[in-house]
Amino acid sequence: MNQQMNIGEAARSSGVSAKMVRHYEEIGLIPAAQRTLAGYRVYSQNDVHTLRFIRQARNLGFSMVEIKKLLALWQDRKRPSRKVKELAEAHIRELDERITEMQDMKRTLETLVVNCHGDEHPECPILQGLETASPLPSARRRLVAGKRKTL
Repeated sequence: MNQQMNIGEAARSSGVSAKMVRHYEEIGLIPAAQRTLAGYRVYSQNDVHTLRFIRQARNLGFSMVEIKKLLALWQDRKRPSRKVKELAEAHIRELDERITEMQDMKRTLETLVVNCHGDEHPECPILQGLETASPLPSARRRLVAGKRKTL
């Protein structure tokens, strides 16, 4: 028996917010939901299973483009596991780069903090460092802005 559930139930069951369920449907990560006669979305256990897969991939930091590729590989039972491994290894390399960039940012900020007296005087090496620093490379700008790279 394939139990149907509304968007709230599917969201709770998958650990994905209803807003994100709609978003994933809109961008094609999950198929368009079936509709009741009243127009409400209904989801199957298979949809919930796919939403859990997406949630876990997001938790591991995969981009939406990478998740689309992973979903296609997951749904293709004849795919060679080599393709999945290559995608995961590429993601590991990207994570390593981001970790290095974040460690560099942390060291820079630690240096600025150490040089700040934190007293009642207006001089502040932190603000001066931010004012005079050269522009961040695009990868750092991406991290600072809180945006993820999409492939």
